Amino acid sequence: MGELRKKFFTAPLLKTIKRVLPSISATEREAMEAGEVWWDAQLLSGKPDWNQLLDMGPPELNAEERAFLDGPVEELCHMVNDWQISFVDYNIPEHVWDFLRKHRFFGIIIPKKYGGLGFSPSAHAEIVTKISTRSTCVGVTVMVPNSLGPGELLLSHGTQVQKDHYLPRLADGTDIPCFALTSPQAGSDAASMVDRGEVCYGEHEGEKVLGMRVNWHKRYITLGPIATVLGLAFKLYDPEHILGDKEALGITVALVPTDTPGITIGQRHLPAMQSFQNGPNWGKDVFIPMEWIIGGRENVGKGWEMLMSALAAGRGISLPSLSMGGAKMAARTTGAYARVREQFNVPVGRFEGVQRRLAEIASIAFVLDSAHKTTTRALDEGRKPAVITAIMKANATSALRRAINDAMDIHAGKAIMDGPSNYLGNVYRAIPVAITVEGANLLTRSLMIFGQGAIRCHPYLLDEILAAENPDTGEGLDQLDTLLPKHFWFQIKTLFRGVFHGWTVGLFASSPRDVGVAAKYYRQLNRYSAVLTLVTEISLMTLGGELKRKELISSRLGDVLSQLYLLSCTLKRFYDDDNPKDDLPLLEFAMRDGLHKIEVSLLEVFQNFPRPFFGQLMRFLVMPWGHSVHTASDRQARACAELLLAPSTTRDRLTCGVYPGNPGDGVDIVEQAFIKVCATEHARAKLKKGGIRVLSRESVEEGLQRNLISDGEASALREAADAVDSAIQVDHFEHLGEHIGRSG
Repeated sequence: MGELRKKFFTAPLLKTIKRVLPSISATEREAMEAGEVWWDAQLLSGKPDWNQLLDMGPPELNAEERAFLDGPVEELCHMVNDWQISFVDYNIPEHVWDFLRKHRFFGIIIPKKYGGLGFSPSAHAEIVTKISTRSTCVGVTVMVPNSLGPGELLLSHGTQVQKDHYLPRLADGTDIPCFALTSPQAGSDAASMVDRGEVCYGEHEGEKVLGMRVNWHKRYITLGPIATVLGLAFKLYDPEHILGDKEALGITVALVPTDTPGITIGQRHLPAMQSFQNGPNWGKDVFIPMEWIIGGRENVGKGWEMLMSALAAGRGISLPSLSMGGAKMAARTTGAYARVREQFNVPVGRFEGVQRRLAEIASIAFVLDSAHKTTTRALDEGRKPAVITAIMKANATSALRRAINDAMDIHAGKAIMDGPSNYLGNVYRAIPVAITVEGANLLTRSLMIFGQGAIRCHPYLLDEILAAENPDTGEGLDQLDTLLPKHFWFQIKTLFRGVFHGWTVGLFASSPRDVGVAAKYYRQLNRYSAVLTLVTEISLMTLGGELKRKELISSRLGDVLSQLYLLSCTLKRFYDDDNPKDDLPLLEFAMRDGLHKIEVSLLEVFQNFPRPFFGQLMRFLVMPWGHSVHTASDRQARACAELLLAPSTTRDRLTCGVYPGNPGDGVDIVEQAFIKVCATEHARAKLKKGGIRVLSRESVEEGLQRNLISDGEASALREAADAVDSAIQVDHFEHLGEHIGRSG
């Protein structure tokens, strides 16, 4: 029976699969093999096992990590002046560099045996988050050596000799690293780089040794202008066949001291007015000994695989930490400013249009914090979820853009007048940088999240593709014959779940125990997990390899997967916090917003599906009633906004990790005004009852003379009036050229 099935069913199907399913290039395969699948695979199974997620618990820092946050990190934030760094010096002052070196900020991920701090990913993330609320420049400077740089590559792939030499020097800042990947010809498509090395013999330290003669041009290299050691990616060739028969050996990564003859370190770039060190470099006929390859000679041609492995973890920490810090800072300061700033004798935070924006800012901070905690918790366990970290990078940086845009709108002129007291303007300028680097968001959304996720997370698809590409046709046929019955049964179950939950709008989907009022949202996520899995199956069956080229369809399906992950993390955070009633407005707003986005993305897929019949069929099968989840109501938005407009444990929990600013800083001034205004609300109500609506020293004196308020209340109101006056002021300069436009 098995032989007949293979002959008359599997063999013809094998030919069809080879023709229809997407082929996988060597570069794509290395990218897919980097990292691992995790909760993303559950979401694309159609029936997620919530216990896998909820049983993880929240991330926890040990005593040493907490002490570092409360000590050196706090001290660093205190000594940093972001305006001075960004608009006067265009550089971090030397005493801050010395502090970073002394306290091993460049060795956060380096084990203690090499002189580093040996902290967990969660601690690494919280450190970067807090610093970034004080200064993007300093945050990036700390982030890069601990993220996608030589340190991480050495830890994972370096020889023991390389580790013993470089890791202690990186940990104490003796060596400053940078990673040189991007070139003018190759940005997101790193495989297209023309930077070239050729295997040859050359002289090193007076001896003839085997190595490579390398030429390159790199740009956009963070820390490049001050780096002492260069992590260099290039394509290696062996035209004389010194190493073997193969000529094109592939992308290779080496560690090269920047004082090596032939290297030119260029002048600085100025990326969107951000003052972190960044610039180009060149190499002309640079001889690099073979032993400088990270991992030695045996890692020749494995550079792309190594880079993808580093990205699989690094993207989940670095830029998401910066984004979360920015979103939290926006939530705290915008709520405070909207409370103290009045127009028409009413706090602007009481206007419904503003309240909607406040609610969106609060929701973004809540979701990002939730997803960040869940992702770093997974990294703490040693996981490297490549698709999930891509989701985090793309969605966190894009969400920060929305949060800061809303914050800028609410602050209005306060946010667009630059100066030491403007705490939003520099973050606003930095956002395009975050969105562009570590895989541009456009590419990540269009090609990576669903393109990799659909294949990596599918229980059978990748194995089927590999079976079809197996050069041994007989072996491939046997592999496929084993997989197809399992895949067919998976499709039957997926069809049933997707259609049933679609037609019943998730009413009968399951939810975990002990999740309280959030149970309805678990049911909706189970519903759309089943729907996405079914839509994925139909899309792959009808489009096959063409799906890779339908980037708008792929990106919308990636948006669904992204929202499922972000909302899963939001539910987990609510569960980990023991379902706090005070946080319910945040949960409701975030869940409704995300579920509505899922429905919009799916309906757009059906509307634009290249096979119109199947597009309409999918809509009929899984969304026959159209939209069933609406965005948060005005009442829910008001409740969410109010959490930012008054002191509360929820506000403190939501914005935990934001540096409060030094006395006299813009963040501190607006927070102090907020505290004083909220503390005098009862006395202010007495003035309003007497017809005095404006808060000023004059109005306070009038209220005191009319016996509307007591002496104590008058004193507190005078302080509040002065604090508000300080909070709404903007900077002005007598001679603008003295403050901006200086070369760095």
